[in-house]
Amino acid sequence: MFVDEAQIWVKAGDGGNGCVSFRREKFIPKGGPDGGDGGKGGDVYFHAVENIDTLTDFAGKRHWQAGKGQPGSGNNKHGANGDDLIIKVPPGTLIYDTDLDLMLKDLNEVGLKVCVCRGGRGGKGNKAFATSTNQTPRYATNGKPGQERNIKLELKLIADVGLVGMPNAGKSTLISRCSAARPKIADYPFTTIEPVLGIVELSGFRRFVMADIPGLIEGAHGGAGLGYDFLKHIERTTIIVHILDIMPTDGSDPAENYYAIRNELEQYSKILAQKPEIIVANKIDLDPDNGIVKELKEKLPQPVHPISAVTGSGIKELTELLWKKVKSRS
Repeated sequence: MFVDEAQIWVKAGDGGNGCVSFRREKFIPKGGPDGGDGGKGGDVYFHAVENIDTLTDFAGKRHWQAGKGQPGSGNNKHGANGDDLIIKVPPGTLIYDTDLDLMLKDLNEVGLKVCVCRGGRGGKGNKAFATSTNQTPRYATNGKPGQERNIKLELKLIADVGLVGMPNAGKSTLISRCSAARPKIADYPFTTIEPVLGIVELSGFRRFVMADIPGLIEGAHGGAGLGYDFLKHIERTTIIVHILDIMPTDGSDPAENYYAIRNELEQYSKILAQKPEIIVANKIDLDPDNGIVKELKEKLPQPVHPISAVTGSGIKELTELLWKKVKSRS
């Protein structure tokens, strides 16, 4: 199950209470105060790590809490500090404080870590209050409560290349050809219902990440189809690959389909619409005389790269071009 949003509550550990104690040993009738301080509560961190690509772990667990500090004890013993809570999330996770309506951190790289809640300080034992005029204090302080927040997690996949296009344009077939990803492939619309990541490996130990985004339709930016929920994942990509079906089963014009999807990208985000784009004409195996592709090239504003995701024709040239584009912008 692909989960890209989650609402959770996190709390740092409370500090331990200070101790009221007096030294009691044989032959030392007035040993004085020896109550230790309480331990500090654990902090709460979010850490972006590899090998996690969804927020599924948060679907069934809403409350996350760090360890509490232990109380102090006699003989000037300091209470143990509470254990920190390190919550692992996929790279590309945005962390929001929902009460403040504030983004706390964008964990857009592996290894990034952020502390969102600080643990409470431990209370002081009575030893800390002993003075020359108050040699036997009989009081201590309680530990401070740890911070707590209502957190919203939002995942935006990080990929070098994002595949967009109408449903059944051949995006899933292309990514399965280029990588080890195995998305569902069928002859009906919206076969892909969640983003799929694949690693494209080329000769010379070259590689880049490709994302297959569920098909877009007109009105996607306003919630039509599946597109609205996943348009945000394209925002992280370096390059957009716009896949066009040169012979749509509904009889529509591929060029008109191109402009319809471009309009959806522009309506959703101006920044997204300005990303570098490569237009790919898929299913050229159905156009043996190359007439449809020639007509398509005349109607579109930039070069069109013909491929057949089924036969593999043109895919090697396409992946080499994508590598050069990705490398030039890294």
